[in-house]
Amino acid sequence: MAIFRCKTCSHLREVPNTYIGKLVNCPRCKKVNQIHGTVEFIEKVIERYLLQYKELQGLRQQLAPLNPSASLPAEQQPLVDIDIYNTTAMASSQQYKPILTWFQERQIQLNVNHQAIDTTGFFDEVAMQLGDNHETLQLVSDQIKYIQQKGYTNATIRLSKKSQKDIKLITQFCKELYNYSFVAKYFYQKQEKIIRLTLQTAPTITAFFNGAWMEWYVFMKLLEFVREQQLPVACLRSLSVTFSNEDTHELDVFFLVNNRIPICIECKTGEFRQHIDKYSTMRKRLKLEKTQFLLCVIGLSEEQTQGLSSMYDVTFVNEKNFLKHVEHLLV
Repeated sequence: MAIFRCKTCSHLREVPNTYIGKLVNCPRCKKVNQIHGTVEFIEKVIERYLLQYKELQGLRQQLAPLNPSASLPAEQQPLVDIDIYNTTAMASSQQYKPILTWFQERQIQLNVNHQAIDTTGFFDEVAMQLGDNHETLQLVSDQIKYIQQKGYTNATIRLSKKSQKDIKLITQFCKELYNYSFVAKYFYQKQEKIIRLTLQTAPTITAFFNGAWMEWYVFMKLLEFVREQQLPVACLRSLSVTFSNEDTHELDVFFLVNNRIPICIECKTGEFRQHIDKYSTMRKRLKLEKTQFLLCVIGLSEEQTQGLSSMYDVTFVNEKNFLKHVEHLLV
């Protein structure tokens, strides 16, 4: 296998040897990069690593007495050295051990879904694209979800009333869905401006368009934020907790920052009103502050998030302002 690594966003993938030497667009940031042979690439990486390792060891010896994070346990180090978009590191027990301890101290049993925090697949890439451009791409995700719920496999998306800019974004997204095997077939009738998709029926793909994409989006956005801020963190997604009375509940996203600040986020892409009381009760059972338990509902206006937050015992946010709330909580 050959290696593709983007110099702009550090996206990394294995590709067939037939691509060695070719220039291709990065699936994440669209920048053009060259494909390298695996042996050649690894030799260069090792050479640079050894040089930087020697330099880093010298700097660590000089700065260790001044660096408060040096005393943190390994699982609470910042994520600066991890490619969060393509790693199994999140599924390591050392990574989420602080969260396990946090729940144990409250006599709550934790069950970890390791697949939900493995970013070596393409769920995170598609979720990020969908979340960052939701106003435009909602047409695609809603239609796929609707067709799935009807039990059909063929979806038609009509673009005749869309702007050229939106058409370009939507067709690129649908093509990526095909490239990443989120749909089985993709065909664009350019003259009629109609996209035809044949859907996948795999449970993981169905669940993704049924709302799991929002969990991935919030999870990855939070990872980006804590890495940028160099905050020590432990994190989990799609975890289940069992209380002392044997009640079991699922939590969408849970972060523990600096080993002391918990953040729980429940994600909703559809109706949420009938669940408000359940989430208010959950927050109290977890003994979280109101600011630490977020209900992220896609499409809510700023006014709605403020109004609902003042009415209920949880904090309402949307896909556009949840990071701002987290920033105020942590920084």
